[in-house]
Amino acid sequence: MLEHGHTGGSSRSPAAQTTSALIERGHIRLLTFNLQVGIQTSAYHHYLTRSWQHVLPNPQRLKRLAMMGNVLEQFDVVGLQEVDGGSFRSSRVNQVEYLAAQAGFPHYFQQLNRDLGQFAQHSNGLLSRLVPSHIEEHRLPGMLPGRGAIHVRYGEGPDALHIFVAHLALSHRGRVRQLNYLSDIIEPLRHVVVMGDLNCTPEQLHAHERFSTSLPLHPVKPLLSYPSWQPRRALDHILLSQTLEAAEVRVLDHLFSDHLPIAVDLPLPASCLAAIRPSV
Repeated sequence: MLEHGHTGGSSRSPAAQTTSALIERGHIRLLTFNLQVGIQTSAYHHYLTRSWQHVLPNPQRLKRLAMMGNVLEQFDVVGLQEVDGGSFRSSRVNQVEYLAAQAGFPHYFQQLNRDLGQFAQHSNGLLSRLVPSHIEEHRLPGMLPGRGAIHVRYGEGPDALHIFVAHLALSHRGRVRQLNYLSDIIEPLRHVVVMGDLNCTPEQLHAHERFSTSLPLHPVKPLLSYPSWQPRRALDHILLSQTLEAAEVRVLDHLFSDHLPIAVDLPLPASCLAAIRPSV
């Protein structure tokens, strides 16, 4: 469910005013981050010694989330993976909602992918300063249920901006099925961003013929994001259709998780800006 702040009584709502301000700037700042439910990981042995934090609460988790929020507030649209929707291990805190409040995002969306009741609420998340025109959830196919993608559309018509936030499977076979699924949705769209922890390298993405055809990838320098303490693999991506071109691509400093956040400064074509512009 999309959550947002209250609108005022003026002729234009604060949300519309925020969108207009971003459009006047002509570009948006994107970030994708697998935050590993707020667990601090900085060595391989932490997967064992700190594994208890996947099921039990930790008083330091909220402090780490607050520090993450201070970084996320620099961006306009943020895609989150491995967030908890409010369970025992997160001290009943919906981490998407908490980060939205901490970073001052007026709109946020939580996609619950694996519901383990009071024990864990495995989710993807979207934080947005732009007003979404439409949000759709997708349950991605796979041998094991629990992978998903968020599809948010900004604007109307063929020049609308489409952003997908996805977390793909660990297995090659599962990812192939999931990329096939996404390819069918993306193929008819024009201005597309796919971001998230895709659990595969750029070479593996380009080797997937259907996905590469549906989203002819604009060359974006792959950034090593995993493991965060000694990054050797590019598993986290912000992929752009050929209608879009990044002005800046960078990897952020270690934010406790075993993945590093990836950021892109994205100028938008005039036609896309016009499609997003709110009506007066």
